[in-house]
Amino acid sequence: MKELDTIRVLIVDDDEDDFFLTSDYINDIQGKKFTIDWAKNFDNAVEKIITAAYDICFFDFLLGAKTGLDLLKRAIQEGCQSPIILLTGKGDQRIDMEAMKLGAVDYLIKNELDPEKLERCIRYSLERADTLKTLRESEQQYRTIFNHVRQGIIVTQPESGRFIYYNPATLEMLGYAADELSQMSTATIFEKPEVWEQFNEKLEENGNLDKFEAIFLTKKGEKKICLIDAQKQKNSEGKESFLSIIHDVTAQRKAEREAMMHEKMAATGRLVRTLAHEVRNPLTNIHLSVEQLESEFDDEDAKLFLGIIRRNSQRISDLITELLNNSKPSELAFSKISVHEILDETLEQAIDRINLKNITLEKQYGGDVLLNLDRNKIKIAFLNIIINAVEAMEEGNGVLIIKSTIDNDLCYISIKDNGTGISPENMSRLFEPYFTAKNNGIGLGLAATLNIIQSHKATVEVNSELGKGTEFIITFLLK
Repeated sequence: MKELDTIRVLIVDDDEDDFFLTSDYINDIQGKKFTIDWAKNFDNAVEKIITAAYDICFFDFLLGAKTGLDLLKRAIQEGCQSPIILLTGKGDQRIDMEAMKLGAVDYLIKNELDPEKLERCIRYSLERADTLKTLRESEQQYRTIFNHVRQGIIVTQPESGRFIYYNPATLEMLGYAADELSQMSTATIFEKPEVWEQFNEKLEENGNLDKFEAIFLTKKGEKKICLIDAQKQKNSEGKESFLSIIHDVTAQRKAEREAMMHEKMAATGRLVRTLAHEVRNPLTNIHLSVEQLESEFDDEDAKLFLGIIRRNSQRISDLITELLNNSKPSELAFSKISVHEILDETLEQAIDRINLKNITLEKQYGGDVLLNLDRNKIKIAFLNIIINAVEAMEEGNGVLIIKSTIDNDLCYISIKDNGTGISPENMSRLFEPYFTAKNNGIGLGLAATLNIIQSHKATVEVNSELGKGTEFIITFLLK
């Protein structure tokens, strides 16, 4: 306990004789100096607690119309952190328990008081108050740290997943208000319930988890890719809880995917240019040889076969040209165009296909904005995605949702269907030239789409689930 030069004491008692008697006992304590203040009623006590600072307080239980328990509640409400001892004329276990529950540090019976008992009570109370002050300061220090870290920090109940604690970064990441999150379970923010169950089982079994990957859903339904470091812990009462530190790696993963996509397109372009050079040289010789042979042969069968060679050679040449065009950056003619206008124009070109399959079209446009676009090229990119969406949906049951959203300096265009979805194996090859899952496709549509979107300095993200559908999200910078 910190040694005090003078211990400041407040005694609240409506009986002046009892006040003097208690004061005398306190002043008889050896080795301590005291200054004792008296409050003779409830209101006088509240005034003194608000305006003065005391090291320890004694509240009589009977204070006219109100009791020492009422004063105890009011003192705590006013922010009093001094240790409080309740005094009463006779013992009552119910009052004792209620006082301890409300925050009193001790409960003394007046006719049993003496200097020795009061000395022990004061010493114990001040030591406890000093310990609690240190704990409060430590708690405040750690709370300040937790409140300022950028990672989400949560403490939850093991079985129910209910939130015990969360820091502001958690609220910001998930988009919920504090009162909303307090009523929720972590099970509701995991995209897949089975992943939440797996997280709980592994943490319960191992006691800690490092970099457990899960997808969280925000209040707006957005997906956040998170890595969770978690630990099982017990409090002083033996109750278990899970402490989790959540790292939002959505932006990092998105950047990695975009970098991989750029590298894949660049590598494809280098390969295509090399192949084009190697193929076109012998192809030119084939063309020249066919022309020479056609002038020398009069036989109709020979001319028929030479025609086949010539047409297929030309087809190879056309494919090489098409491949080269799709692997190099597009030359664009930019102009300021309304987002809603360009989407409506694109849908107009696809409306026959949409109506033919009896697809339900939902336009969920947010605020309009002018973007720097190549009108024809961006319509090709959007149209390729929309046609793929229409073809993936079942006739009569399809729903196509076109959505635009403005958020700070970004414009999001979402094209979402409830079609067959894309398998994880095909997702990794989605924009590769000549890769297609269609029986009659050649696999250049999405490759061209990606080339156009990247030429606009925009990005594209694809979310898909087999049997549920696919969503393409194209993000444009507004500045």
